[in-house]
Amino acid sequence: MKLTYLALGDSYTIGEQVAAEENFPHQTTAILKNKYNIEIVEPKIIAVTGWTTDELNAAIKEEKIQEHFDIVTLLIGVNNQYRGRDTENYETEFRDLLNQAIAFANGRMSHVFVLSIPDWGVTPFAEGKDRVVIAKQIDAYNKVNKEVTLSLSCNYVEITESTRINGLDESYLTPDKLHYAAKEYKIWSEKLAKSIAEKID
Repeated sequence: MKLTYLALGDSYTIGEQVAAEENFPHQTTAILKNKYNIEIVEPKIIAVTGWTTDELNAAIKEEKIQEHFDIVTLLIGVNNQYRGRDTENYETEFRDLLNQAIAFANGRMSHVFVLSIPDWGVTPFAEGKDRVVIAKQIDAYNKVNKEVTLSLSCNYVEITESTRINGLDESYLTPDKLHYAAKEYKIWSEKLAKSIAEKID
């Protein structure tokens, strides 16, 4: 029996400006099949570029999903930071989303995986902006989502450092010099697939 996978997020999940098979949910399923011999169906993705936590939550409600999934991933928050929202509001809405993700995983917290928020402030797109402030805000957001994730006994996959290392290398970016190319998503996918393979029973 093949595992099922629901990916919740924003542009980093849908893979803005990359082919569908190059986004991290699809690359992760390929790695699970080829490296770990874990059979998994094509991921269901609920994600749109620009979404904040409340917009993702509204979209989930509109989907009216009834089924459960073997794997659920959540990566959300960069647009909250970009729009200048505070971390208190983010914590409330992120917790709601993570509880929803747990429900989609049929209550199996060990089957839910949160990815940290990338640091877009490193990219050429952020030229002229205060990169130090952006980094501090991203760190604050990630502190919140990590604490909430661990408090609910879910899995946390850190990817921010990779985006800081590769964010100025255009081979890791799409032509908009903001979003990531398949090369960067592969790094995330390898970390995520390894974590899934270790946790899925």
